[in-house]
Amino acid sequence: MDQGSASSAALTQSVRSDAHFIIDRIIKAVLPEPAVRAFLRRRTPPPRVTLIAIGKAAWRMASAAVMEWGDAITQGVVITKYHHALGELPNLEIYEAGHPLLDANGLHATQRALAMVDELGADDMVLFLVSGGGSALFEALPEGVTLDDLQAVNQQLLRSGADIVVINTIRKRLSLVKGGRFAQRAAPARILALVISDVLGDRLDTIASGPAYPDAMRAETALEFARRYSLRLSPTLWRLLEEETPKTLHNVETHVIGSVHTAVDAAAQAAQERGYTPLILTTLLNCEAREAGRFLASIARTVRSVGQPLPAPCAILCGGETVVTVTGGGKGGRNQELALAAAIELAGVADVVLASVGTDGTDGPTDAAGGIVDGDTTARMAAQGIDAQAALAQNDAYPALAASGDLLITGPTGANVNDATLLLVR
Repeated sequence: MDQGSASSAALTQSVRSDAHFIIDRIIKAVLPEPAVRAFLRRRTPPPRVTLIAIGKAAWRMASAAVMEWGDAITQGVVITKYHHALGELPNLEIYEAGHPLLDANGLHATQRALAMVDELGADDMVLFLVSGGGSALFEALPEGVTLDDLQAVNQQLLRSGADIVVINTIRKRLSLVKGGRFAQRAAPARILALVISDVLGDRLDTIASGPAYPDAMRAETALEFARRYSLRLSPTLWRLLEEETPKTLHNVETHVIGSVHTAVDAAAQAAQERGYTPLILTTLLNCEAREAGRFLASIARTVRSVGQPLPAPCAILCGGETVVTVTGGGKGGRNQELALAAAIELAGVADVVLASVGTDGTDGPTDAAGGIVDGDTTARMAAQGIDAQAALAQNDAYPALAASGDLLITGPTGANVNDATLLLVR
């Protein structure tokens, strides 16, 4: 390696170090405990509180609630993804269950939650703590619907390229708790819902499929979505799609206490501390993951060539949730696919790093949170016998990024506010 190449490689490593610093700050900023505690500290709890927490951040949210409201929380259920619970909590039953596909543990845990709220009266409060992942984790099946039926529908939706609004519009109608039905079931008890959003635009009827929020979508829209994505459904499921969900609820008070805006604001501040001029491009990134990766790579090239939209050193930041239309048989997730597509377009470009991370620490059905790539990523893949283009065609980003040393591994974070993508140009 000549002196110039060595200097460029060292600078790229420095930029990668900056990216890891920024990602660490993002995750710390969106941890749920401070937000839950700050909100509950301003409220006086009633004598008896039933706590129901659902989602990937459920355990951390519940733990924070117990710290603030203590003995006022007399019972409750916490339902989170496998390996996301961090121990016992006083007076609470802790369950881990399947995500992104519902399993029997999720059904059992939901029944325990429903059994508790069925006993409540008008003087009782449900503290309902909601975070992303709740759609798969919190479920009760209508008569005539089996676990296999729902798993098959969810698998079709997850592979279809449909966004979360479409997916949850379908899910709501195949459930006894989604689309406002949990709040109906809990009445006359009052519900105080604290929500950490993982949905673009913080749509409360879509986050965790809106168990305690009126559904803005009509039955005809659900039927249209099912036909558009060619879902294979039984006659029972088609009939359920025709049924309306609650459009008004009178026993719920809802507050969003965290979202992707928190993540990108933290990223901007951290980037500035590292000497980059930050630009928040969007918090509503919502397209095919590979197209987002190509687009961001094109921005890097434009910065390099003409100094637009900002001169280097700069940090281009995005928040949102891309989708993957699965056509291959590979392994990966949307953040990994975005990173792999960007790496192909960035081949040979010096001193540029792109990282895309799921703030929950898991990207698709993998142990990676996402990917971090640079101009030499595809060369490192090639040295390991991997064709980056072929891997992308097969939706096989995970082994390709593993081979090049470009997987982002954080472990479960206990947070979940969409994805964050950062493009650093030195």
